[in-house]
Amino acid sequence: MKKIINNIKGNYKLVIAVLVIGVLLGLVFSGSSDKTVTPANGIEGHEGHNHESEDPTTWTCSMHPQIKQDKPGKCPICAMDLIPLTSMQSSGDDVDPNEIVMTESAAKLADIQTMMVQLGVPEKSVRLQGKIHADERNISELTARFGGRIEKLFVNFTGQTVRKGEKLATIYSPNLVTAQRELLEAISFKSSRPSLYQASKGKLKLWDLTDGQIEEIEKKGEPMLYFDILSPISGTVTMRHVAIGDYVKEGTKLFEVVDLSKLWVMLDAYESDLPWIKMNDKVEFTVQAMPGKNYEAKVTYIDPFINGSTRVAKVRAEVSNKNQQLKPEMFVNGVVNSKIAEASNKILIPKSAILWTGKRAVVYVKIPNRETPSFLYREVVLGPEAGSFFVVSEGLQEHEEIAVNGVFKIDAASQLIGLPSMMNPDGGKVSTGHNHGDMAVDQSQHKMENFEVDKKFQKQLTSFYNDYLSLTKAFVTSNSSKVNAEAESLLSKLSLIDMGLLKGDAHMAWMNDLKVLESKLKEIAEAEDINKQRAAFASFNQALYKSVKSFGLDKVTAYYQFCPMANDDKGAYWFSNSEEIQNPYFGEMMLGCGEVKETIK
Repeated sequence: MKKIINNIKGNYKLVIAVLVIGVLLGLVFSGSSDKTVTPANGIEGHEGHNHESEDPTTWTCSMHPQIKQDKPGKCPICAMDLIPLTSMQSSGDDVDPNEIVMTESAAKLADIQTMMVQLGVPEKSVRLQGKIHADERNISELTARFGGRIEKLFVNFTGQTVRKGEKLATIYSPNLVTAQRELLEAISFKSSRPSLYQASKGKLKLWDLTDGQIEEIEKKGEPMLYFDILSPISGTVTMRHVAIGDYVKEGTKLFEVVDLSKLWVMLDAYESDLPWIKMNDKVEFTVQAMPGKNYEAKVTYIDPFINGSTRVAKVRAEVSNKNQQLKPEMFVNGVVNSKIAEASNKILIPKSAILWTGKRAVVYVKIPNRETPSFLYREVVLGPEAGSFFVVSEGLQEHEEIAVNGVFKIDAASQLIGLPSMMNPDGGKVSTGHNHGDMAVDQSQHKMENFEVDKKFQKQLTSFYNDYLSLTKAFVTSNSSKVNAEAESLLSKLSLIDMGLLKGDAHMAWMNDLKVLESKLKEIAEAEDINKQRAAFASFNQALYKSVKSFGLDKVTAYYQFCPMANDDKGAYWFSNSEEIQNPYFGEMMLGCGEVKETIK
């Protein structure tokens, strides 16, 4: 014991240091405990300090709420920009319960831009393609008014230019000689039987003899054996049906003469273009054969019918061609700058302000007199497309303010907190645990039977697949008429695939696929609504995938892509020749939404 005491005395400095440290630690722990239990002393307790408040922002995808990150970026599924998941719903008695409030920082981050709704005159430049045609009113078809033999021919080749009244040919006609003798005999009865004289003279006129020729016959007192066929107009001989020595009957075609000093420009206009084209509109066009030269004409005729095969109507303009530079059948590219309603103003909003599902068009209206940016969901009825604008028929008033940039991010935030949104117009919370991709069967995991097939069949299927890519591009443009035309073309290409090249089970498998491919292409070709076309397109792609996997493609790499939001959130597939996503089910609205599910080489 004495030894221990001596040791302590020897190290008293160490002992004192240990005691001081112990006291300080006791004060720290006891003080912390007191502050937690009794925060009334004015110092905030530890539990009252929220570490998450230092950085409360969680970043998520508007279309795939299951994606959550602690920093901004892009969605790994659809490559859309992530948005901050914060409570942006409005509160208070003086605001609409469906109003979505954004902080200034959130609005700036989402790059929200707005504009006042104004009245304007809708204008659009309609681009048309077509050909030059001869003016049908300036085409003269010469036929034989009486039978006979071609004695002389003054037109030796087609394309020869002639003037009005110029000789084209000389004909000998026994019947005409007889008719002249009847006239000469009737002259002696001119005073006593004038009707007989007039009948004989009228017969010669019906055979295309002029008054001058008839007077000459009467003066000579003997019939003329040869008669000249004269050109009725000045123009170009485009058809010559006879040669020297030919015997012709009454009604036989002899020549066709066309006046090319005025021509028709026949342009193809799709259904969606017709509301913008009216009579007397100015058409500016160029001819591929003469680059750099511009022509102008006016619309003089609009076809009252739509061609059932091409789905276009003909628009005609007339152009002067005195120098004969323009030729029939030349290709032209025309532009019509038109106003749809010159006498009245319409509400116009830019395309970027609209969220469009095909069934509904949605805009977000900014609430005036708010300290922070606040918006309301509004469904509108759209009129015609006017270049980069749309005419609004219903739903907006002049001087209202709408979002024109960052609209999709506003809608995404609205959807995430359960307010009315584009994909959920009735509101309600979205489910963050559900994966839209699970709603559609991942066809890339299906087991397909691979057949040994004739190389010719595989090449024919590959040719069909290459034409199919044009149909996909038409869907990307959301142009229903263009989709109709491409589907009809693809249907005819499908009939060229020779199923006789397949044998046994391969033949039966193709027969099953062919039924689906044909029926869905017919649905697409006959439907006028883009949504019905896209629904059929989703089923068509399933059958095409089965065929491609079963029979293969020749020297082609195909990317089988998937969008989880298509087909009413069931998901849908399509083929592409590029890894880049261009969504045919939503077009510009969600062009980049999707992912490559399988690469088929």
